[in-house]
Amino acid sequence: MHRTPLLRSLQRYATRHPDEADVSERFLAFVRAHDDCFMRSLLIGHVTGSAWIVNAAGDSVLLTHHRKLDIWVQPGGHADGDADVLGVAMKEATEETGLDPLEPVSAEIFDLDIHSIPARGDVPEHSHYDVRYALLHSGDGRFTVTEESHDLAWVPLDRLADYTDEESMHRMARKWKGRH
Repeated sequence: MHRTPLLRSLQRYATRHPDEADVSERFLAFVRAHDDCFMRSLLIGHVTGSAWIVNAAGDSVLLTHHRKLDIWVQPGGHADGDADVLGVAMKEATEETGLDPLEPVSAEIFDLDIHSIPARGDVPEHSHYDVRYALLHSGDGRFTVTEESHDLAWVPLDRLADYTDEESMHRMARKWKGRH
């Protein structure tokens, strides 16, 4: 079953983060209930993959000023049928930033978030079931701004509040700082 690897990863995440039981349970229920959870054609919501990209020193994160949402967030995007959500996060991070090299800090899920996406054109308001992975960039930090972004920026973790008040972004920063 194509959802089995994600379901197993979600269960391991739930075990590691019992304080996030609500989001873990909602995520698991959604994936179990929808065979087409990886397809954006599922208009109530769908699985997305995104990347918390840190520099080699581990003290800055690369954020994108998202063109459609007009907020600073981590790079990521739709799975479009791909059940390998880490692969989706890696692909989206590379496409949206041009960073090379990028490597997963771990194959385990770094963070989960379920958030609402506003209606746009023929697409109704829906939820993104966002699976987030921590990625490391050990190169020179040069990135490429694409049509998906207004801008990209390496943001020192201690200056994250200057860019965003999104709780999920601050939760990832706390997780990253407390990982050891």
